[in-house]
Amino acid sequence: MSSGDLLDGGAEAAAGLAVWGAAGIDQSAAASTRAALVADDVPERLVAKDPTLWGPEAQAEAAIRLGWLDTFVRSRELLPQLAELRAELADLDHVVLAGMGGSSLAPEVITRTMGRPLTVLDTTDPGQVAAAIADRLDRTVVVVSSKSGTTVETDSHRRAYWQAFLDAGLTEAEAGRRFVFVTDPGSPLVETATEMGAFVLLADPDVGGRYSALTAFGLVPSALAGVEVAELIDQAEALAKALAAQSDNPGLALGAALGTAATTGRDKVALISDGTGIDGLGDWAEQLIAESTGKNSIGILPVVVESPDSPGATGQDVLTVTYGGALAPEAVPGGGIRPHLAVNGPLGAQFLVWEYATAVAGVVLGIDPFNQPNVTESKENTNRILDSGPPAESPTFTEGAIEAYWSVPGGSAPADLAGALGTLLAGIGPDGYLAVMAYLDRAADADAALIRPALAAASGRPVTFGWGPRFLHSTGQYHKGGPQVGSYLQITGAVVADLPVPGRPYTFGELQAAQAAGDRQALTGRDRPLLRLHLTDRAAGVAQLLDAVRNLRG
Repeated sequence: MSSGDLLDGGAEAAAGLAVWGAAGIDQSAAASTRAALVADDVPERLVAKDPTLWGPEAQAEAAIRLGWLDTFVRSRELLPQLAELRAELADLDHVVLAGMGGSSLAPEVITRTMGRPLTVLDTTDPGQVAAAIADRLDRTVVVVSSKSGTTVETDSHRRAYWQAFLDAGLTEAEAGRRFVFVTDPGSPLVETATEMGAFVLLADPDVGGRYSALTAFGLVPSALAGVEVAELIDQAEALAKALAAQSDNPGLALGAALGTAATTGRDKVALISDGTGIDGLGDWAEQLIAESTGKNSIGILPVVVESPDSPGATGQDVLTVTYGGALAPEAVPGGGIRPHLAVNGPLGAQFLVWEYATAVAGVVLGIDPFNQPNVTESKENTNRILDSGPPAESPTFTEGAIEAYWSVPGGSAPADLAGALGTLLAGIGPDGYLAVMAYLDRAADADAALIRPALAAASGRPVTFGWGPRFLHSTGQYHKGGPQVGSYLQITGAVVADLPVPGRPYTFGELQAAQAAGDRQALTGRDRPLLRLHLTDRAAGVAQLLDAVRNLRG
């Protein structure tokens, strides 16, 4: 059997990137989404940066957010600067990226795929921050990335590293040399960098954060980590030549398929690596899709699945999508399963094709893919809690190393962990999903992520997993602005050794707790089911929780 037979409709390819199966999805609908997009000249209008594609309410935002379509042209101008910067900082071989959401996810994919070391600091967990600072401080350069220049997590990281450098005996001038700032023109970080004597590289201001993979946000930390980023630019430029076409346009094929699926009952997208050389793209695409489409009570929910044989990759309302790099001759797409869609090709082209497809899906769904109207809600709640103190809460029950707090509309609260988990899962509707939100240490508490496939197996429903506060800059928009069918499991942990945020009246632990509490307020204010499990001993609590979930499967 040929690879074309495996996925309905074969493949549509350009510049080494192929999208398999899109034609079959388009043909499954009563009317062709793709034909409607072509009839409305969407490919040509999108490449021409027509801001009217998403309706009059989106026009003003779209007019200043379409630079990603050709940002690779301007990114080439960065290459000489990056070469000079790498030479200037050659003695600093431990690169730390302090950034959230769109400022950190693309560089993480790039460096993981290319096998280059990069420490990504996108957390407020005091243990994880302290461990990063203690690691090779004498050889560390910190890339501070924030489009707005006001991101609280990133500002806190900058302050902590600055103090650590001074405490290590560096002068202010020596400490300033250890920082590279990536931000938009006019951002407050430009002034901060000047005051610190740090390096500044300006990003493309006409590109939003989640579309910024091929701007300075994606390229600067990757280049400092040793990636030859010119290759990514070349790959994107090669694909861009096909994106105005009505045929042989993989971006149009993917976007039409995503839109068709979402409007015909498959509004969850399982994103699965097929093992052919691209590492972590699902995490980046998760933010792009969730934050771009999850608003106005509609949207596409991305579900990052660990491997093709992990639970949660399929379902009646799930579009199964695999991704990867180059396929060997005669190889079939999918990594051993038969997905609805498979996307294979070089990483630079992958970034551009998913951005293009997400914008096209926005046309189909009738939403503005460039705003994020609900992201600020949890931030505002966090600021209020930092000012006034955390709300008083008493556990519904305590079992072993876990305190449980039950916030589920209607019904009585279970009195034990098994009952609480079972009731939470039983309450997921036929079109619902469960989101696991772990405000823990992504390194020291890594086993917490094992709960996602276990819950997916126990529930038979889509289950997402996000590290807090990282997911607030990603799926957090979908949780609040998308279809209100979610159930939520929040996991927090005791802080053994806290860490102050220099120059601020709070610690990292207090900031992390306030972010978790602020997000709880945003979700419970929508009358959504939420179970919070607080681990009084993190290692013991994670083990206890995994045992409890696995027992549910029996």
